Amino acid sequence: MVLVSNSHLSYARGRDRLNETRAKHMSEQGYKHPQGNVFYRKMDHGRPCVAHAEGVYITTVGGKRVLDASGGPIVVNVGHGRREVTDAMRAQLESAAYVHASMFTSDVIERYCQRLAAIVPLADARFFFLSSGSEVIEAAIKLARQLQMARGHSGRDLIISRTQSYHGMTLGALGVSGRRGLRAPYVDMMRDTPHVSPPYTYRDPRSGAEYAAELEQTIVAAGADSVAGFLAEPISGASLGGALPPDDYWPAIREVCDRHGVLLIADEVLVGLGRTGKMWALDHWGVTPDILVTSKGLAGGYFPLGFVAARGADVEQLRLELGNFNHGGTFSHHPVGAAAGLAVLDILEGEGLVDRARVMGERLTSALRDRFGDHPNVGDIRGRGLFQGLELVADRDTKRPFAAKHKVASHVHHTAFDDGVSVYYSQGCVDGTDGDLVMFGPPLIIDESHIAEMVEVAGRAIDAVTHRVLASD
Repeated sequence: MVLVSNSHLSYARGRDRLNETRAKHMSEQGYKHPQGNVFYRKMDHGRPCVAHAEGVYITTVGGKRVLDASGGPIVVNVGHGRREVTDAMRAQLESAAYVHASMFTSDVIERYCQRLAAIVPLADARFFFLSSGSEVIEAAIKLARQLQMARGHSGRDLIISRTQSYHGMTLGALGVSGRRGLRAPYVDMMRDTPHVSPPYTYRDPRSGAEYAAELEQTIVAAGADSVAGFLAEPISGASLGGALPPDDYWPAIREVCDRHGVLLIADEVLVGLGRTGKMWALDHWGVTPDILVTSKGLAGGYFPLGFVAARGADVEQLRLELGNFNHGGTFSHHPVGAAAGLAVLDILEGEGLVDRARVMGERLTSALRDRFGDHPNVGDIRGRGLFQGLELVADRDTKRPFAAKHKVASHVHHTAFDDGVSVYYSQGCVDGTDGDLVMFGPPLIIDESHIAEMVEVAGRAIDAVTHRVLASD
C-alpha cells in the first residue's frame, strides 16, 4: 500500500483545479493546441492566436489583451505596430526584395553600415549580417579563429566561455554555451571547450579581479597559444536572469585578454541597442571588445536580423592574409532586414529610447524593490535598465532554491499570462537543474503605468504560485 500525505493530496487537487480553470480559460480565449501541423519547441501547452499587436500590448483572437513585459524573448524594443518600420520594409520589398550578398550590394546595406559604424565602439567597424543571434555567434567564433590565423597564430583555435551561459542553438554556438540541459543531448557531438565561472555574485560573491584570475588560470592551463577568444555576455542573459558583474570585472577581463593575445568577444544579443540604458552594455564599464555581436533588438522583431562587428583593420588584415572570410549565409546582408534595422535605429535615436530605457529602468528597479524587497521567496533583484530579473527561492535566508519538479518560474509565467502580463522565465540558474528566474524586458517605450501593471500582476502570480508550492512541501 502506498501512503500519500494530506499535503500532497491537497497540492494535487489544487493543481488539478488550476489546470481545469486554465483549460476553460484557454478555450474561451481562442488558444491553439499543439496537436495540429505546427511543430513547436514547447509542445506541452497551447498558445493563444494573436490578432493584433500595438505599442506594448498584444491582443488575441479571443479579445484578451496582454502586456508584453518581456518583449517576447527580449526582442521588441521600439514597440509593436510601428508603421515607420513596416513602411520602410514595404518600400524595400517593392524595390528589391532579395539579392545574394556574393553578387550584389544594396544602397540600404551601405547606408545602414555607415550609421552603425557611428554607434559601435570599434574603429572603422565592419558588419557581417545574418538572421539570428545563434548565427552571428557562430560567425564570431569563426571570425576569431580566422583573425588569429591572419595574425600568424594558426594554433589558436579554442574559445573559452562561461558556465551557466547560453549563446545559441547551432552546434558551434551551443558548444561554447554553458547551459547543461540544452547541451546534454549533443555533448558527444561537440568539442570539449573550456568554461569559467560567470560573475554570479548572489551565490558566488567574488571580486572581478578574482573572476579574471580564474580566466587567466584557464588560459594558461589550456596553453595561451591555443586560445583564440573569450566569449561572454556583458550582463548575464536568461541563464542567470540579468546577473550584474562586479564593477572591476570587465576591466580586469580586458586586461587578461590583452596580456595573452586573446580576442574578447562581447555577446550583446540580448542587451545591445539600448536595452540596459546605454547603447551597448559594455559601455557601462568603458570596455571595448575586439568582436561585438547583437541580434534580438536590431530590427525590433520586424525581421530576423543580427550582425557580427569587427575593427576595419582586423577585417583588412584577414583579407590580405587569407583572401576571404570563410563563412556565409543565403540570407546574409538582406536588404529588407537592413531597411527594418535602419528604421528601428531611426526610432531609437529619434525618440531617445536609450536614455528612456535608463530612466524607466530606474523606475522598474524601484517598483521591484518596493514590491519584492522583503518578499520571502524573492532572493535577488538584479539587472540594469529594462533588463531585470528576480531569482525565486524557497527560503530567502538560506537561498535554497525550489526543486525543479515544481516548475515555479514556468507556473509564474503562465499565471501572470492568464492575468494579462507576459514575463520571461527560465530554470536551472543554480546548478543547471534547480533555480527559478522571472525576467522583465519590455519595449523601451513603456511608461510608469505599464511598470505598475506588470509588477503588480507578476507579484500576484509569484504570491499564488510560491504559496501553493510551499503548502505542498
